[in-house]
Amino acid sequence: IASDVVILTVRDGALQVLCIQMQKTPFTGKWAVPGGLVRPNESVDHGAHRLLAEKAGLHNVYLEQLYTFGKVHRDPFGRVVSVAYFALVPSDHLQLRTTKEYAGVRWFPVRKLPAMAYDHAEIVRTAVQRLQAKLGYTNIVFSLLPKAFTLSELQNVYEIIIGQSFDKRNFRKKVLGLKLVRPTGEKRVGEANRPAQLFSFTHHSIARVDIL
Repeated sequence: IASDVVILTVRDGALQVLCIQMQKTPFTGKWAVPGGLVRPNESVDHGAHRLLAEKAGLHNVYLEQLYTFGKVHRDPFGRVVSVAYFALVPSDHLQLRTTKEYAGVRWFPVRKLPAMAYDHAEIVRTAVQRLQAKLGYTNIVFSLLPKAFTLSELQNVYEIIIGQSFDKRNFRKKVLGLKLVRPTGEKRVGEANRPAQLFSFTHHSIARVDIL
C-alpha cells in the first residue's frame, strides 16, 4: 500500500501542484507528487502525514483522503495500490524542500503539468476536481489563504480554481451574509489602490457552507 499526496496552492495567478523530480528508472527526469509506501506499523492516514513531512517539509496543513488508485500495472516495480490524499497550503512563506532521493522540487500549474510518473497526472486531476466541487459547498478555501486577506483576494482564489468570473458585489454579499469571514480592523496600505480592508476566516475547520 502506498500513499501519494497532491499538494495544491494558489500562486502567480494559477492553481499549482508541488512536484518532485524522479531519478530512478524508468521514470528518470519525470515528475511525481510526494509519496511512498505505508509502513507495516502505521495507518494510511499516518503514512500520508509522515510522507508529507519527510518529502515536502509540510506540517499542520489541511489534508484529506482523496481516492484509491489500484490499476494492476500502475507501478512497474510491483503490485501497488495507492491511497491518495490532497493537501492545501497558503502560498505565503512556503519553502520548497525534498530529500536526496529526488532530483528537484518545484511548483507546476495544474493546467500545464510536466511529464508525470506512474498515474500521477490522473491523481492530480482527481484532486483538482474534488477541490473545485468542495469550494461550492464548504469553507475549505480557508486552507489556501493567509491569516489576513482582502475580499478581492478571496474572490480571486475562487475564480482561479473554478475557472470563471463572479460578480464582485454579489460575491461579497454572499460571503459576508454567510459570516464566512470577519474584518480584522486593519487595512492593507502601500499599494496603488486605496487601502483595502483585511479579513480573516471565522472558522478554521471544515464545515458545510453553500457558497456557489
